[in-house]
Amino acid sequence: MTVETDTIVTTVRSRIVAMLSKIDGLRLPHRSRRDVESILVRQVTKEIDRALPWQAGHARHTADIALMIGRTAALDAEALHHLKLAAFLHDIGLLMLSPHLTNTRTALEPEAYVAVQQHARLGATVLEPFAFLQEASVLIAHHHERWDGSGYPYGIRGAYIPLGARILAIADAFDAIVVPDAPVRSLRNSIAMNILRVASGTQFDPQLVQLLDGCLSEGEHDQNSTLNSPRQFVASDRMKEDAS
Repeated sequence: MTVETDTIVTTVRSRIVAMLSKIDGLRLPHRSRRDVESILVRQVTKEIDRALPWQAGHARHTADIALMIGRTAALDAEALHHLKLAAFLHDIGLLMLSPHLTNTRTALEPEAYVAVQQHARLGATVLEPFAFLQEASVLIAHHHERWDGSGYPYGIRGAYIPLGARILAIADAFDAIVVPDAPVRSLRNSIAMNILRVASGTQFDPQLVQLLDGCLSEGEHDQNSTLNSPRQFVASDRMKEDAS
């Protein structure tokens, strides 16, 4: 880890907080509020990608997948908006950790992995003061909880986990799964979906896994689907362990 990397993360962290403060201070007309917030928060994700280049694009793809599941689950427009913001910012807590924990390409020691597990709670703590992100911060706090109660940071289970957080967990894992030898996106998606099916009922809400499975089946016949868009899949060891 270099001094330059430490400096980049520190600078980006400060810039992101300043950007969110400005967004929070806007007095937007109700009709345009969701659109403007989405556009501006998407700009914030570019700053996160700058600090965490190994997962560049992950937030945007996670948001696309989460929204597909959310629409199929009949979430209303406001709930979908908060889900989108949460997906864009779900890994912001990684910026609150020491950069050597989030940029390593080797397996983490147990103590370091426990520290990384705090990123969901830390991210929620950072975002909660901003009024427009209070609902999203709840989803972020719980997006690593597991259906069987063995997740983190609070170990809650089943329907006690907020619905948006359960959707976000599936979308996050689906995008993070690495299949390096898959020659086409559809094959990669099929393998990733099989992994999620295995974890259905333990790590993930089984009904929501079925909804993604249905979206995936429809997407195979739509060349313009987000699920078929080009993507260079790169994931940290933390993500690979969470998806296993």
